Amino acid sequence: MATKKTNTFSSKPKSSGGNWAVWLGISAIVILLDQITKITIERSFQFAEIYPVTSFFNLTLAYNKGAAFSFLATEGGWQRYMFTAIGVIASIVITYLLRKNATEKLFCWSLSLIMGGAIGNVIDRVLYGHVIDFLDFHYKETYHFAAFNLADSAICLGAALFILDELRRVKK
Repeated sequence: MATKKTNTFSSKPKSSGGNWAVWLGISAIVILLDQITKITIERSFQFAEIYPVTSFFNLTLAYNKGAAFSFLATEGGWQRYMFTAIGVIASIVITYLLRKNATEKLFCWSLSLIMGGAIGNVIDRVLYGHVIDFLDFHYKETYHFAAFNLADSAICLGAALFILDELRRVKK
């Protein structure tokens, strides 16, 4: 009687059933695109220089020492370390969740985008002491939405996908 041999040494975690490295790769792509665009803008623009693209959108070079929408930007500098720590801790937790839930596609897409954006902004905080923003949407040149970057966009898109995934889970 032949017995089936099982391999107890697998590169995949038992709980995931999927390849979580793919999700880390998506985060890496977000980080790469974010940093390339920031470096390009930093080299091409002077601080606060504006290049109109359309009647409602400009490229500009802005620095943000705070969080989203310049939250806590005018504080004494401690916020740099707090937001850096939050980004690092969130990335560690997200890496764990990606590994544990690698087969949950929408959930992992959301977390990959959030992590890529968070690390992109952490890199800025560590290297420059502020986040580089450059996307400036406005209405009639009088109302400007807070400038942002690709990392912020990835975080927002990831958060929207996360909410969608949670709503789908609740429906089931």
